[in-house]
Amino acid sequence: MSQPLRIVDAIPLPPAGAPVVARARREDAYPVYVCTTIEETLTRLAGFVDGGAVAVITDEIVESLYGSVLLRSLRASGAEPLVRVLPAGEPSKSLDQAVAAWHWLAASDIARRDVLVAFGGGVVADLGGWVASAYMRGIPYVNVPTTLLAQVDGALGGKVAANHPVAKNLLGAFHAPTAVIAGTPFLRTSSTRHLRAGLAEAIKKAVIASPAYWDFIDTHAGAILARDDAALARLVHAAAAIKTALIERDPYERDLRRPLNFGHTIGHPLETVTGYGPLLHGEAVSFGMAVEARIAHARGVLDPAVLEALIGLLRRCGLPTEAADLPVPVDGEAVIAAMEKVRQIRAGSLRYVLPVALGETLIADDVDEAEVRDALAASGVALAESAVR
Repeated sequence: MSQPLRIVDAIPLPPAGAPVVARARREDAYPVYVCTTIEETLTRLAGFVDGGAVAVITDEIVESLYGSVLLRSLRASGAEPLVRVLPAGEPSKSLDQAVAAWHWLAASDIARRDVLVAFGGGVVADLGGWVASAYMRGIPYVNVPTTLLAQVDGALGGKVAANHPVAKNLLGAFHAPTAVIAGTPFLRTSSTRHLRAGLAEAIKKAVIASPAYWDFIDTHAGAILARDDAALARLVHAAAAIKTALIERDPYERDLRRPLNFGHTIGHPLETVTGYGPLLHGEAVSFGMAVEARIAHARGVLDPAVLEALIGLLRRCGLPTEAADLPVPVDGEAVIAAMEKVRQIRAGSLRYVLPVALGETLIADDVDEAEVRDALAASGVALAESAVR
């Protein structure tokens, strides 16, 4: 039994009438591991469990493929995990699923120092992280991403959320993981469509922050899509370095002028109006990058050769750059309306990340509706005739 802890304070009273200033500081640091075998991935995870209680949130597809091997590994480390399995897909990133998960945890023995494992793609990482952020005012969680999009983007950083019919990621928090453990062998069972969607987020990072990463993807796109182990490991490892470096500048988004939002000003409303399901996030981001790059080109800030290179690489990777490439029809007027709703949420400001050159962007809040309509029309989106210039 530990000895009683004696605490002595002598806090002076403030001057009468003076404002009291409260301060709170928090700094999070967490490792990101890129593992080339499933065994290494699970061994890393066991090190963060350390014999404590574990809750696992996953989805039906990942559970059917890898659930048994995960459970065996956790049990071998001394844990008896609780498992919650979600339906696969973006609709599970919802308030209803979050509430159900909180009820599930409340009925368990999971305590504040125990660990939640988010084992799956970006939906599982986002929802699992938000559940962890609110349960008992925040419990530790480890992301074990199994899709390329989650490994290069969704599982990194502390932004956790659920979708709402009004806007994507409307409900959420900032809660950094204890660790991210990305196993590239999980990508062998990922569909080609999901692999391409993940590559869109990697291309985004290349455009906004790293000409060297662009050169790597441009050279190795074929190997990546063919699931070459070395190419995938390098892709994921570099993405982690780039994104964490960008997040570190402003981890809690006090300044919303963030290059990481490239493709998302259009992409998120596009996901909202198509119902969070038929369109993968990476597909929406790819289309959003193409539209936003066309706005930059129309403004004269993006060289035509760079626009052509970006559109060419996205197409070579099988990603959408025009409305005809999307898996569902798009109502341009609905997209415009959804963007206006986001503008209201952000106190009247809607910022665009406009590429200027590889590694250089312009954050603009003066893009008007006519420019957006022109770029959407140039991308093959149907709009009301009277509204198109």
